Amino acid sequence: MDNQILTQKIKKVIAGPKRIKKLTEKVAEQILKKYPILEKVALIGIQTGGAPFANRLRDLLFQKTGVEIPIGYLDITLYRDDWTRITNYPKVKKTEIPFSIEDLNIILADDVIYTGRTVRAAMDALIDMGRPKKIELAVLVDRGGREFPIEPNYVGLKVKNIDFNEYVSVYFKELHQKDQICLEVYQ
Repeated sequence: MDNQILTQKIKKVIAGPKRIKKLTEKVAEQILKKYPILEKVALIGIQTGGAPFANRLRDLLFQKTGVEIPIGYLDITLYRDDWTRITNYPKVKKTEIPFSIEDLNIILADDVIYTGRTVRAAMDALIDMGRPKKIELAVLVDRGGREFPIEPNYVGLKVKNIDFNEYVSVYFKELHQKDQICLEVYQ
């Protein structure tokens, strides 16, 4: 999108509230398959879209096991490798991790994975806070197109064959008053 004027955005809804719920349940089941008793597991949502996704995962895991796992929220704005290209005054959100990450199995949660740059930034930020036993990644949507060798461990939906001018946007009712996954095309 560099120096390109975006004239029109065309939206195609690829998932609504019921499907998003099923996709989130799918990710929770994948996590429980690996960690059936959720011992030494914590969820950290990457701000912004990863926060509601992490909350939903935590709630589902609690419903299925009765175990309350620690949850936190991570802002990666200043760890991004492109923040100076975006603006001189980045909007820094809040990082809230009210527990030590030492020796925990951290599951980073995000709404969409694309290039892998956001996840790389999140890992850098986490390492600055301590030494987790393991860092894994749970995403609602994997749209492909990696620029870094980073792959999610837990995936709700894989979207394939997306062009450079197409974007996957996730809207959560907590942030946008609706639950939708959309394929958006800028022309």
